[in-house]
Amino acid sequence: MESRQNSRMTRTLQELAGICGAELQGDPGCEITGVAALDQAQPGDIGFVNDRKYRSFLDTTRAGAVILTPDLAAAYPGNKLVIDDPYLAYARVVEALFPPAPAQAFVHPSAVIGEGAVIGEAVYLDAHSVVGDGCRLADRVRLGPGSVLGPDCEIGESSVIGSNVSIGGRTRIGRHCLIHAGVVIGADGFGFAVQKDGRWHKITQVGRVVIGDRVEIGANSCVDRAAIGTTRLDDGVKLDNLIQIGHNTHLGEDTIVAAHTAIAGSTRIGRRCRIGGAVAIAGHLEIADDVAITGNSMVTHSLRQPGVYSSGIAVDDNRNWRRNSARFRKLDELFRRVIRIEKRIGP
Repeated sequence: MESRQNSRMTRTLQELAGICGAELQGDPGCEITGVAALDQAQPGDIGFVNDRKYRSFLDTTRAGAVILTPDLAAAYPGNKLVIDDPYLAYARVVEALFPPAPAQAFVHPSAVIGEGAVIGEAVYLDAHSVVGDGCRLADRVRLGPGSVLGPDCEIGESSVIGSNVSIGGRTRIGRHCLIHAGVVIGADGFGFAVQKDGRWHKITQVGRVVIGDRVEIGANSCVDRAAIGTTRLDDGVKLDNLIQIGHNTHLGEDTIVAAHTAIAGSTRIGRRCRIGGAVAIAGHLEIADDVAITGNSMVTHSLRQPGVYSSGIAVDDNRNWRRNSARFRKLDELFRRVIRIEKRIGP
């Protein structure tokens, strides 16, 4: 089973206009069966454009219809859906054309259901999936092949767990969540105490993970359980692939995180934050609501005000980079020289 199985539907342009709230200009009965980029679209496809740099594609596209902004509508004589936010409209159109397959009850003969587990209606358990003792699966939950739930887990209605996902004991996952293949939720947090002889003594991790509704976690990401207490992802959080969330971290509602980001333990991130790819966030920090952090940034202190934050140096020609890198190593010496000169010449 894939993380989400979709069936293809045919919709009229009139139906799609109502679904995404756009103004229809053209043939309301035009039938749309798929989506495609403008330069590859066929007459049964719908495409979108929300940037004037792609305007030239409107002259040659074969699409049956195009979703575009009001300022671009005059440049296209064909069927169109006109709206201020074509990208959001496109997302709703795709959902309407490729809805999830209807829920169905199915338990593969190789699936294992533990003692005392409660299974709701229309639950789908694929091959070699394991439901631990005392788990509770609400209606229309789908568990992919090879996925394992530890004891006393709870999965909310209509949530989809992809293939080879590992979910540790006592984890709570809300409704309408999508957990992609290879995700690990509830593994031990990274906690060790140093001994006098320099060896590391493992700190037993006794907490859990709680995930809200409408959360999506990308492939091969990890969300560690708390040392004590809870690692928490609130409603609407979206994680890309290959992300590390440390123990006792809290991500606020509708925060979104791009791939390869690592967030160390006990950090609290606010609501509606946008974190770029390959960002490194140190532990025990506070990030305010509505903070945006650009890609490859390193966050070593709390960010207590909304805004956009960046760090790192953009790529440059290698010759320039080597020259500037050599100069950077002399920056402290240069600073001290300037201070000495200022003291000699006075204010």
